[in-house]
Parts: sequence; structure tokens; C-alpha cells
Amino acid sequence: MPIVHTAGGPLALLFGGMVVARMIAKTGIFEWLGDAVLRATDGSGKRLLLLIVALVAPVCALLPNATAVILVAPVVIGVCKALKVDFVGPLIITAIVSNAAGMLTLVGDPATFLVGSAIGLSFVDYLRMVSLGGVLAVLAVVPLLPFLLPTVWATRSTLPAARPRVVIERPVFLGLALLVLVVMVLLFLFGEYLPNHIVPPAVAIIGASLALLVVYGVQVEPVTEVIRDVDWKSLVFLAAIFTLVHAVIKTELLQSLSVQLYEWFGDDVMSVAFLSLGGIAILSSLLANIPVVAASLVMVTGYLVVAGAVPEVALAAGFDEWPDATLPVFVAMMFGGTLGGNATLIGAAANIVAVGICAAQGRRVSFVQFLRIGLPIAVVQLSVGALYVLGLASFLD
Repeated sequence: MPIVHTAGGPLALLFGGMVVARMIAKTGIFEWLGDAVLRATDGSGKRLLLLIVALVAPVCALLPNATAVILVAPVVIGVCKALKVDFVGPLIITAIVSNAAGMLTLVGDPATFLVGSAIGLSFVDYLRMVSLGGVLAVLAVVPLLPFLLPTVWATRSTLPAARPRVVIERPVFLGLALLVLVVMVLLFLFGEYLPNHIVPPAVAIIGASLALLVVYGVQVEPVTEVIRDVDWKSLVFLAAIFTLVHAVIKTELLQSLSVQLYEWFGDDVMSVAFLSLGGIAILSSLLANIPVVAASLVMVTGYLVVAGAVPEVALAAGFDEWPDATLPVFVAMMFGGTLGGNATLIGAAANIVAVGICAAQGRRVSFVQFLRIGLPIAVVQLSVGALYVLGLASFLD
């Protein structure tokens, strides 16, 4: 499975998402949401934490997780300050929910898209097969909140009786921005069924182009500033990582590990699925999940070929005739790659961004402090993922 052929998809999704998110940030919608969230809490820390889950999940289903955290963080911090609670815990929850929400759609997380595109999974097919697992992973956070953030959960504050409402100053710009987002969602859903077969990475580029046209037409700011604010460092880093993984593939080390997997497990595909879920999760908590998932894809595909589950042509790009018995392995990889990073502050870009924002606000978050919240959630989410994979295997059997 040549990684060089699959690298463009995640990079295009990230770039497009960053541009669209940058446009939406200038509409004032998040300032309005901050005011709305504060009013909705009615001074309750419990409501705040539940609203964070409800707000972050849909945003991160379509936009890059780290970028979404940057957009939502001012809302969370502002509400926390109004309620006089420490914003560190809620921001950590924001990052963790953003990562879990990456499993809601095929384009929610680069690692998820990398696996899905490698097996030819369409956006709609993903919604049918995997999205429920993403919903469960997000909901798994909720029952843990009273135990992990008891002080925030128990907070009751009295809000000022009269507060001026935040008003959207550029409603036309907001309307156009939301229209771009709607067009993207519709193309994600139906683009692959159109005559030209518009795949998700192409949709992301179309969305970015429309966003730049809106910015240029409304003249809120120069287009060059939007392009400048794209996180080019992350894009270049990922491109370099894909190149590195491709170099490792050329050494045939991963291919030899495929044979080793077969010697250990034979044709017991489900054992390999659970090993992939746990192994990728552990590695993704310590390393960037993209290279871990990319390397694992090559290794697992090689194992399936050796085990006789798929023909040798499956090693080439574009193969999409995967037997139902093999699909739980790839879904397990999605769970491991997307949720494993929730355990540590270095496990995902969203975590690093959240910790950096805390530092900028004068609050340093230690590795152990993040681990205390992230590890229990990651363990529960991965357990839910394992049960979901087991249920999926039974359903497809």
C-alpha cells in the first residue's frame, strides 16, 4: 500500500479545514457562542462541561481538531472565568472531546481518513459503519466528568442579572461562511456519487477556495493574511512524516513484521484487530498518530495477504474489494489511532494546542496533570471501541 499515494488526502483535508476554520473565526460566531454558552450554564459548572461536549463534537466532526480547539478555547476560558472556575480541566476536556469527535466522520481526523481512504470507504459508508462508534466514544466522556473534574462539576455561581447580548456585526459574512460550510457537508455526503466523483480531499480544496473567495469579496481582511495563518509547519511536518514512512516501507521491515503477525496469530483476524487497537493506541499516546497508523496500514495489509484473506493486489493503491471479515481490523485501527492520543498531553496536536493555550494564560499543565484526566478517558473510550469492533464483526459475520 504505497503511502505516497495516500499522503495527499490527509494534507488536503487539513489545509482545506484550516482555511475554512480561519474564515469562520472572523465572523464573530464564536464570540456569540461564548455569550450563549454562558447564559445556558445559568452559573452551573455541570452544565458548562456538558455544553463543552455538545459544542465541540459537531465542530470537530468537520474541522481539524487542533484548529477547532483554537477556535473554541476563548469560549471555554471566558465562561470559566465568568463562573470563577479553573479553565485547565475544561480545556483538557475540550481537546479530548475534539479527538474523539474525529471519529464521527471520515474527514474528522487525518488518521481516520488515512485508514478509510486506504480501504475505499466513502463518506456515507463511513457514516453507516463507524460513526456510531464515534458517538459512543464522545458520550463515554460524560459519565467520567463528575469524577475527573469534581470541583468544576459541583460549581454554582450567580451570574449578573443584566448583561448586554453579543451581536454578530457582520451577518452577511456569517451567512456566506455558513453557506460554504453547508456546501462542504453536502459535497462530503454526495460528491462521490456525482458524475465527476468528487472525493473528500477535493471537497476540502473546493471549500478552501470558496472561503477565500468569500474573504476576498467581503473584504474583511486580505486573502494573504488567511493564507499566512495556515499552520504550514504542521503540513510540512506531516509531509515529511509520510516521506519517512515511505522510506521505512522500502526497507521491507514492515513486510517482515506482517509475516511475523501471521506466525503468531495465523488466520485469527480478530486477534490482530484487537492487537492493532491496543498497540496503535499505546504508540499514538507517545508518538504522532499519523506515522503510526500509516506504518500499521502497510503491516496489517501485508498480514491479510499472507493470511490469504485478500489477494496480493491489495498491496497496491486503489484496491477496494475487502471481505467483510477484514473490515473490523481497519475500524480497530481507526479507534486506536484517533483515541489513543487522549491519554497524554503529547498524544495529539489538539492536546498540545490546549496545553499551550493554558500556558499562554499563565497556567502550566504538567504531564501527570493531563494524564490524570486523559488516561481514564482513553481507557474507557478504547474499551468502548473494542466492544464496538466486536459487535461490528458479529454484525458482518
